[in-house]
Amino acid sequence: MTWMCCQFNELSSLQLYDVLQLRSAIFVVEQDCAYQDIDGLDTHPETRHLLHYNEAGELSAYLRILAAGVSYPDVAIGRVVTAASGRGQGLGHQLLDRGINAAKSVWPEQDLYLSAQAHLQHYYQRYGFVTETAEYLEDGIPHVGMRWQANAEYSKSS
Repeated sequence: MTWMCCQFNELSSLQLYDVLQLRSAIFVVEQDCAYQDIDGLDTHPETRHLLHYNEAGELSAYLRILAAGVSYPDVAIGRVVTAASGRGQGLGHQLLDRGINAAKSVWPEQDLYLSAQAHLQHYYQRYGFVTETAEYLEDGIPHVGMRWQANAEYSKSS
């Protein structure tokens, strides 16, 4: 298994293809949600991409981290996705744990924000995220805004 966290200019063309293919397979096809996934934020010089390749060399998990002010006032974790073949193995937990730690290592004093699908609130709460908005629709799917405070203790490990 391989984990990597990098900026856009460090992604190979094949890795970028893998990322866009996985996000499309899950967010557009599986969730039946037509939306503009390629939003220009992937290429921002401060954006971080966290990728996980399985033993077969397939991208099985991904998330991106946006610097404060790029999309939200706080550092934002988004595009959190696990391939269907990687589910039920704890990979999503490893992904989020590594994502939080990657964000903390680059922006240690910053709160983290995410726009979570409403049915996943309890999942994110396990990592210290607190729901701070009422439910709203984003691309036709119920979401809630959640925040993780930098001064909160974080000790979850993968």
